[in-house]
Amino acid sequence: MSVTQIRPNMEHMQERVDLAAAFRWTARLNLHEAVANHFSLAVNDDGTKFLMNPNQMHFSRIKASDLIEMDANDPDSMVGVDADPTAWGLHGGIHRHCPHARCAMHVHSIHATVLASLADSNLPPIDQNCATFFNRYVIDDGYNGLAFEDEGERCARLFNDPKKKVMIMGNHGVMIIGDTVADTFNRLYYFERAAETYIRALQTGQPLRVLPDDVAEKTAQELEDYPEQDERHLAELKAILDEEGSNYAS
Repeated sequence: MSVTQIRPNMEHMQERVDLAAAFRWTARLNLHEAVANHFSLAVNDDGTKFLMNPNQMHFSRIKASDLIEMDANDPDSMVGVDADPTAWGLHGGIHRHCPHARCAMHVHSIHATVLASLADSNLPPIDQNCATFFNRYVIDDGYNGLAFEDEGERCARLFNDPKKKVMIMGNHGVMIIGDTVADTFNRLYYFERAAETYIRALQTGQPLRVLPDDVAEKTAQELEDYPEQDERHLAELKAILDEEGSNYAS
């Protein structure tokens, strides 16, 4: 068997390596759900061609060479590859309609999903992490079953404000979008931390210390402008994986 047959598509190598590292670390943090969740990353100029994890492969095993390439404008790109139809519906819809969403990460992480299960799924700015997302998320109140193509299209159209890069998917989970793998994973990590802080604060039954809107907005802007945090975060995670001898980059 030739090297080409073993590794059939290794274009966009750096993107594949970054995405594989994000899968591995998401599994380590237990932010995924079994083999059900998906990440995608656009690899062409208009964002319609994207890398995605294969159907029902555990995040902790995903390697750069495992990622499949899809075309949001071509349903036939599903043919001959191991693609999850709900991932095609949800991520295909996003990459078809949201060119600003270069990367999309969808998980059913515990605290974000608890937040999405509340009648009021807003995230008040009770700490610095929560303030990060002040006026920067959209809440989907229209859950209508598994994210096949119609549901994916509906969700994608909710990302109509480029400032809002988090979708709290009511009765479902969370969708995070961003410019790069590092940007998106960093946002995913901090949103789950923010949701956990809020849920744990609610569990105390005590009044919440909510920041004023102007302070919350100032904090969110300062964090958006904070230099290189996302890139350094992912670089450190890859360095740990490399030191451990992980095969994520193969």
